[in-house]
Amino acid sequence: MGCATLYHLARRGRRVLGLEQFAPRHKLGSSHGDSRIIREMYFEHPLYVPLVQRAYELWRELEESRGARLMTITGGWMIGPRDGSVVTGTLKSAAAHGLQHEVLNADEVRARFPSFRLDDDGVAVLDPRAGYLDPEACNVAHLELAVAAGAEARFEEPVIEWAADGDGVRLQTSANTYTADQLVISAGAWTENLLSELELPLTVERQAVFWLAPNEGAGDYDRQRFPIYAYEYKAGHICYGFPRVERGVKASVMHGGETSDSPDKIRREIDEQDVNALRAALKPVLPYLSAATVRESETCLFTNTPDHDFIIDFHPNHPQVLVSSPCSGHGFKFASAIGELQADLLTHGRTPFNLAPFSLSRF
Repeated sequence: MGCATLYHLARRGRRVLGLEQFAPRHKLGSSHGDSRIIREMYFEHPLYVPLVQRAYELWRELEESRGARLMTITGGWMIGPRDGSVVTGTLKSAAAHGLQHEVLNADEVRARFPSFRLDDDGVAVLDPRAGYLDPEACNVAHLELAVAAGAEARFEEPVIEWAADGDGVRLQTSANTYTADQLVISAGAWTENLLSELELPLTVERQAVFWLAPNEGAGDYDRQRFPIYAYEYKAGHICYGFPRVERGVKASVMHGGETSDSPDKIRREIDEQDVNALRAALKPVLPYLSAATVRESETCLFTNTPDHDFIIDFHPNHPQVLVSSPCSGHGFKFASAIGELQADLLTHGRTPFNLAPFSLSRF
């Protein structure tokens, strides 16, 4: 969100500085790795659909500006019981926005994509626009184009503290003191460090992610024959995954990880319990993949609000400070659009999107 906001402000001719506490392409936060799902029929809530539709447009514009592919469309299966939250939520968004889709039963899914196995009472909703983004490449594109438009980006320079300075702000970092007219705090899991006075009800969650290496003959996982998917393996619990990329076939269990009030307390090591949890979640729908060898694994961080909706709002006491989006593990796909709408808020004080569900006043 920070990279995208920097880019959209810089391209409007604003004098803008981005500060990051870690080195470029670090793996300690929430936007590293090779893939993040993007999907249009948003099962979480239909209100997200217009925002993700704008994100699709802006990712394509960024690709053209950068001259590189950032988004790969594979289609996507939203799988689960017919009355489960994933299927009903997907169909609700499709109906609300008139989105093209298909609903397939277990036999139809197996005929089209043989790697998948569904229970007889399971269904899959096909989102034809779903696919995945390359998050590290997206961040680099936003940053490099922002700098080309006149922005400054400084790494390994953590913000120690900030304070209102009249109508502006003053920041103290590990290396310098800065003054500015406006401030965007887009610190992910470190939000509480910079906004402790708001006592936001945020939790930092450990997410274990795996790249698997299926045996030859155990299914076709290339993107032409294997879409992204989200599978509700028991009520309210989801696993998800991707077609084969260079590192392997990526899969993970959504949420359910250990939580903390601080990213510094999160356990970064992967253990056998993490692997077994993924295998158990995958087995009913992707039995061969569930038994595959683990090639690589990593942890990343979810910063969760109680309702899992975003935060995009001005500080209640300092209207020159915009608080930006701890995203509860489902935010990266929106980054291009959130960067634009935050630039709108900072330059014009308004945006065409309904941000009421993302307000600080709900806590």
